[in-house]
Parts: sequence; C-alpha cells; structure tokens
Amino acid sequence: MHTMWKGAISFGLVNIPVKLFAATESKDIKMRYLHEKCHNPIQYEKMCPVCEQEVEQNDIVKGYEYEPGKFVIVEKDELDSLSSAGGKAIEIIDFVSLDEIDPIFFNRSYFVGPGENGNKSFALLKKAMDDTGKIGLAKFTLRSKEHLAAVRVYDKGLVLETIFYPDEVRNVDHVPGLADEIELNEKELEMAKQLIEQLTSPFEPDKYHDEYRNSVLELIHSKISGDEIKVAREKEKTNVVDLMEALQASIDASKSKTGADEKKKKPAESSQAKKETKKKKPSAKKKASS
Repeated sequence: MHTMWKGAISFGLVNIPVKLFAATESKDIKMRYLHEKCHNPIQYEKMCPVCEQEVEQNDIVKGYEYEPGKFVIVEKDELDSLSSAGGKAIEIIDFVSLDEIDPIFFNRSYFVGPGENGNKSFALLKKAMDDTGKIGLAKFTLRSKEHLAAVRVYDKGLVLETIFYPDEVRNVDHVPGLADEIELNEKELEMAKQLIEQLTSPFEPDKYHDEYRNSVLELIHSKISGDEIKVAREKEKTNVVDLMEALQASIDASKSKTGADEKKKKPAESSQAKKETKKKKPSAKKKASS
C-alpha cells in the first residue's frame, strides 16, 4: 500500500510517528471521449478566449474572482507560506464520543499506521482509545489544505477521517418542501414501524454490490469477446523515404520539363538559321551579271 503522508500524531506532550494510507478507492468505470470518425481520444487544450491562443502551464496563475471579471492574483509561494504553518503533525485537540458526530460531517477515510520506532506508542494510543470509547478530534495539513479530522480505532489499527467544517455543511432549512409538523395516522405509523422491524438485519457490507458497475463490465467484456473493438486510427506520418521519393520525383519532373523546353526551342532555331543562310547565299542573277 502506497504511503501518501508521513508525520506524527501529537496530543499533550506525546508524539507518535505515523503514516497515512488511502483507505478507500473509487471503482467507477472510466470511459474516455473518442472522436466518432477515427476513435482517437479527444484532447482538451487550455485556450485563452481573448488572446485566441493555447496557454502553456508556466503561463497560468491562480486568481480569486471577487467581482465578475475582477481578480486578485495569489502567488504559489504565498500559499506555500500559509500551508507550511501546519507542519507534519496530526494534532489532537479534543477527545469526544463517536456518536456525537453526525455522519454528514465525514468526508474521506485514511488508514493510520505506525511510523519508524512508533509501534509501542501507537499501540498504547489505540488501546487507550479503545478502552475509553473515545475518538480524537484533530487538525492536520494535507495537500496544502488544513483539515479537521477524527482519529478512531478501526479493526487492528486506527483510521483518520477528514471532517467537513460546520460552515461547509449546508443548512437543511434551505431544502424546499420540508414542513415542521405533519399530522400522521397512527395505524399507518405502526405499520411502517413493523415493516422496518421485519427488514432490520445486521450490517454485512459484503452482501452489497454495485449492480450497475457489474452490468457495464459484463457489457464491455462481451464486446471484447465478440470482436466489437474499435482501433484508433493512427495519424499519418511523414516518412523519410516518401520525402526522398517526392523530392526525386520533383527533380525528374523538372528535368523532363527542361528537356521539353529545349526540344521546342531547337526547331525554332533551325528555321531561323535557314533564313539567315538564304540571306547570305548570292542569287543566280547577281552571278550572271558579274
């Protein structure tokens, strides 16, 4: 498993070296957009609509749009100086009960493993949290962003779950159509409760599957086995041999044209020479008179 973050869990004067690993992964089937004509992947260029030219990565800066069309530029080193303040520490600031946190606050999960020489202190923290039934609320910096997180016991180790800040969770009162009080029929309510009781069972995650993803995979495999495969058409390349042949053909064509021009000139020259000869040759009348 790839280590994606190294640092330490700290609470009070205790410092425990740890590593973070991605606990989940997306199994979504990724499709690429192809040109229907030649089945090559479409490329998306970074274009400036005003300059009408492609923009290189080095020419791109970050800006915050505080009014439509008005920006303040924020340099990379300015952001780095702010993010570096967090350091490489998962700082536990409080211990709370897990049931106090509504699941809506949870974002992403990361496995926590002990770092170098941190096995004993790691095991000590895990055991203490397990015995007290508490989880740690912490702050740490990941990918230049400060996160709120919950550190809790999970199976043989610990898991860290990033948590949304309160102002990142939207107010449910903004959902249209919600009423404060609706009068319910007692019989209907009892029947609904009975139905819930009948469908209640222990949580067994292995029995749940992504049926849509499995169907898409079956469709893809059936197309592959049935030779319904589209091969991307390669871009025509300028071959050196073809270029040499084209140049030679041009030279030959030029020679042929020159030869044809010379042949056209020769008859004209010979007729002109005959005329000049006729002029130089004395006539019979002149010879007789002499």
